[in-house]
Amino acid sequence: MKRNIKYIIVLILNLAIITAICILSVVGHSMAVSQKYNYTADIWKNGSSESFAQTSVFLSDDSGFTTDSINAVRAELVKELQNVSIETDGKNLPYAEAYSTPAGTYTIRGDLTGKSDAILTAVGGDFFMFRNFKLVSGSFFGEGDLMHDGAVIDRNLAWELYGSYDVAGMYLYIDGVKFYISGVIENPESEPEKNCIGKLPRIYVSYDGVAEILKLSGNNENSTVVSEKFNKITCYETVFPNPVENFAYNSVKKQFSENYKDKYSIVKNSTRFKASVRSKAFRKISDYAVIKNNINYPYWENASRIVEFKLTFIYFSRKILIIVPALTAIWLVILAVMFLKRKKPAVLRAVSIFIDRRRRDIKEKIFKKQEKV
Repeated sequence: MKRNIKYIIVLILNLAIITAICILSVVGHSMAVSQKYNYTADIWKNGSSESFAQTSVFLSDDSGFTTDSINAVRAELVKELQNVSIETDGKNLPYAEAYSTPAGTYTIRGDLTGKSDAILTAVGGDFFMFRNFKLVSGSFFGEGDLMHDGAVIDRNLAWELYGSYDVAGMYLYIDGVKFYISGVIENPESEPEKNCIGKLPRIYVSYDGVAEILKLSGNNENSTVVSEKFNKITCYETVFPNPVENFAYNSVKKQFSENYKDKYSIVKNSTRFKASVRSKAFRKISDYAVIKNNINYPYWENASRIVEFKLTFIYFSRKILIIVPALTAIWLVILAVMFLKRKKPAVLRAVSIFIDRRRRDIKEKIFKKQEKV
């Protein structure tokens, strides 16, 4: 009776732990997929069998990396591809890239009486593909647009300016510079993003758009932007071919490690939320508590870092819990082996009887077929 109780306790314990493991897995997966910007490689790949990986580089304000630095980086990245026999046509990049930087806080005005302070971000490349913003109305602008006077705003700013979200095509003004509203985007949905984005609305314009603002405003005392900062890049992102593990990451890192030492931070977006990566990161969990550089991360990256921190505990805990079912399985195997050793003669007799019966059955079937013939 005591032995049966022991087995029941072990069974209940394992069922509880397996349930906890399943819950942690579901919660972890849900948290990871909520940070959509880390899955741009899947969008770019679009069903292709080729392998791509997403990498993000974040730079300090004094790094010196600007829009003028992009061409040099592109040339070196193309060389990296050519070294592994990946063809490039010299015109279209065989990878996706985006870059951006905060451009300050401005008072945004509409055609009517609406106005609101908002955080302005200068963007370039495939910025909106990397952000995976959800459109409420309108569309995104791109570098290929003939004019660079488009602006993408969030729904909070749309409401403050016009009391509506369906305002694509209408106009807004930043320090007297006129922009048309290309699109309105939904506010962040995940809790980490809501906690990191702040209370002010957001507006996104091209680097040329910011330059136009600065031409008119100069060092306006009402603006937090100074004229020489508009070409600065503090966030550079790529979705790069990854024919072998870490090729994309190493290719991008190489471009920054030599020229921007101690002034950049690089992230492997495509693998950052994997259980194996996060459980190993538990040994370096203090890195999240100590700031080792003067990089100001954008809100989407801060949100992902919060998720990374939580997933480190979730997946490490899951890894520890898995030990119990694993040990139980080993224990059951040992019990089975011991049982078989004790019952070996009986088992062998049972096997022998079974084999003999099968032989007789086969012989009878053969005999009956011969009789019919």
